[in-house]
Amino acid sequence: MDSASASAPELPDPDGKDWTWVLDRPCPDCGFDAATIRPADYATAIRQVTLPWQALLRRPAASVRPEPKVWAPLEYGCHVRDVCRLFEERTRLMLTEDGPDFADWDQDATAVAQRYFAQDPEVVRTELAEAAQTLAETYAAIPDDAWERTGRRSNGSLFTIRTLGGYLLHDLSHHVWDVRF
Repeated sequence: MDSASASAPELPDPDGKDWTWVLDRPCPDCGFDAATIRPADYATAIRQVTLPWQALLRRPAASVRPEPKVWAPLEYGCHVRDVCRLFEERTRLMLTEDGPDFADWDQDATAVAQRYFAQDPEVVRTELAEAAQTLAETYAAIPDDAWERTGRRSNGSLFTIRTLGGYLLHDLSHHVWDVRF
């Protein structure tokens, strides 16, 4: 049976953690430290941390899960692509609206609805590169006086454009670490 007609694999256990703590201290898993990156360098960092996906999604086993409840590199790549798109949208909202509330995003529901496991790695590779480039361009164009503009996540977490960027960079870095196998 090919992946297009395969049934959805078992979902990983939902991650209920509030990862905003990565803004205050280094991640003990991936080593990312938000305090070491200046907001003026976010665009370059986005490009650098998403670059490994070009090779990761070309691996012969990119669609193979290492364990039944652990996403394959393909699934992580789809998620990273969607994170880039979502954070670009949220950053634009923060630039154009005063204190916007962000719509809820269920990453697990998105993975199922969009059938991450069955997507074409080459298509995802291209889409991820485009989404990362658009996101990096958005961050490169942020005026100096806009870094403290705010937005609120559906769980109540308040972000500035600066802290949203640090949180984003951890997410992108962590998922490269997730597929280190």
